[in-house]
Amino acid sequence: MALSNDNQVKEIIVIGAGVVGLTTALKIQEQGTYRVTIVAETFPTDPKSSRYTSHWAGAHHVSHAYDDQRQRKLDQDTFHALWKLSEPGGAAEGCFLRHTQTEYRGDDLTDAEWLHYMPDFKYLDTNELRGPAKIGFSFSTVTMNTPAYLNWLLSSFLAKNGTIIRVSLQHISQLLERGTSPYTGAHSYRDVDAIVVCAGLGARSLGGVEDNDVYPIRGQTVLLRAPWIKFGRTMTEADGTYTYTMPRSNGDVLCGGTRVPNDWYPVPRPEITEDILARALQLTPELAPPQTRVDRDPTIEDLRSIIIEPGCGLRPGRNGGIRLEVEWFDAPARGKVPVVYNYGHSGYGFLSSWGSANMALDLLEGALTSGAPTNADISVGHPSGNPGN
Repeated sequence: MALSNDNQVKEIIVIGAGVVGLTTALKIQEQGTYRVTIVAETFPTDPKSSRYTSHWAGAHHVSHAYDDQRQRKLDQDTFHALWKLSEPGGAAEGCFLRHTQTEYRGDDLTDAEWLHYMPDFKYLDTNELRGPAKIGFSFSTVTMNTPAYLNWLLSSFLAKNGTIIRVSLQHISQLLERGTSPYTGAHSYRDVDAIVVCAGLGARSLGGVEDNDVYPIRGQTVLLRAPWIKFGRTMTEADGTYTYTMPRSNGDVLCGGTRVPNDWYPVPRPEITEDILARALQLTPELAPPQTRVDRDPTIEDLRSIIIEPGCGLRPGRNGGIRLEVEWFDAPARGKVPVVYNYGHSGYGFLSSWGSANMALDLLEGALTSGAPTNADISVGHPSGNPGN
């Protein structure tokens, strides 16, 4: 039996519980005029696996927007939100570490104009450069303890009366006819007013979406226990090799990394773990326990005792960049229902999460206000050419 929806409260279903899905659901919920349900196969409380990429992220806020104006706005909006959350006494202070980030570039980059808004931004002097770097710059930013932050997002959503349902969804249409009732066993249900797809890599196979532009970008990392590290460093070399050390608020340091398109291998490769350790130690020799550096240079062997775990995840890459647009789907006996897409963030998930949630909310509210256009089979949105990192 269908329940009548309150005229002031719309029924919204968000598909996906990674950082993008959780942030988007929370942002929609905060408006006070929506009843929001998250439908997902995996949640932050589940054991780690390559199927849930958000667990394996660093994640520091270092934008790679370059000259992509839309991506710049998404990243800047997200940074301001994270900076506020991380301030002393902030709502999620314990999930963040504010620190100085130093970027070393050995490629052809000549300036970092798109990062000038970051606090304390400055270019390095030549004598401050390391290794193959031709240019360098530093600024203040935040690193997230991603498992803790994901659980903070989820608990915040639940505390505001949000609903979560574990579903192995096959097709969007399974939610259009009777909402989530097929998965809850409820005899009554409310018609869904809109669906927001934040399915990440799952958008490639989810029925009704089946986006062939989505592909995996495999990343591998090593998590160390090194509470004496309170700064972050990244080295980008001319051949694209990308090495980073990201400190977390709990004393762990995530070291990486790799970016390999269309590599589906689900567990860490030992030889890559060794390579990451060697590169990370070269970039940040301070990773080795202080007592090992008293009278000699540290070696990889000095890191063995502080390894917590190697990890890998499959970033949701997308040709054409993040998909932020609206499409209209037929709902049985009800006409058309808007489906908002917010996926394809690649390595930008955490650092553009609040910005893309803002844009998804704007698309949602615009669709609900205007209703289906005459040519409702044509998507309406904001394309981008940035494929992510």
